[in-house]
Amino acid sequence: NCKNIFTTLFYQPILNLLVWLHNFIPGNDFGWSIVALTVLIKIILWPLSGKSLKSQKALQDLQPKVDALKTQYKDNKEALGRAMMDLYKAEKVSPFSSCLPLLVQFPFLIAIYQVLNDGLQNGSLDKLYSFVARPEAVNMVFLGIFDLSKASIILALVSGAFQFWQTKMLIHKPQPAIPGAKDENMASMMNKQMLYVMPILTVVIGATLPGGLVLYWLMNTIVTLIQQIIVLKRHASTT
Repeated sequence: NCKNIFTTLFYQPILNLLVWLHNFIPGNDFGWSIVALTVLIKIILWPLSGKSLKSQKALQDLQPKVDALKTQYKDNKEALGRAMMDLYKAEKVSPFSSCLPLLVQFPFLIAIYQVLNDGLQNGSLDKLYSFVARPEAVNMVFLGIFDLSKASIILALVSGAFQFWQTKMLIHKPQPAIPGAKDENMASMMNKQMLYVMPILTVVIGATLPGGLVLYWLMNTIVTLIQQIIVLKRHASTT
């Protein structure tokens, strides 16, 4: 069934990789295993995420042309829709490509949550592969401060701050008001909501989750931020 497939494809590999990293990395600090796992996953998904970031930047660059179409077809929504799809096709830009990395990453997020929620003890370690040594004890206190098995408001706040920075970097720049294009104000308002609501949700939800999961999300955001800086600088140097 679906549960067994998920366990075989995601839960068990994540569990084994985390334990293997814990055994391999000196210091007996499980937090560094989560950091290493996050970096590995981001490296694997790097090409996919890079395409998504380039697509988001391309959508930003197309915004003036989109605004012009909205002005031209302000009284004909159907014609506007066709014109915008033709524009995206001509520019080889997909407005939906930015969602794919999130969808791909979602199963990993659920698997990590379940692994940390199980606490790496009792029956969960029975799912280790034969070549992965069973640890005598797992230190869940990261840097001697954060108990990754429990909620951490500090990690949640730091994660929210980096989420704000990441979102702010990709947010569409405000466009001049265009007479008749009433949905421009709506788009601007949605951008502002994304800028502030997403970090707030990260803090509120993160404060209720195991610290290990929040650490994963924090490191994921940091690596994504680094990738954004690289992609945007390369884009700027070629334009």
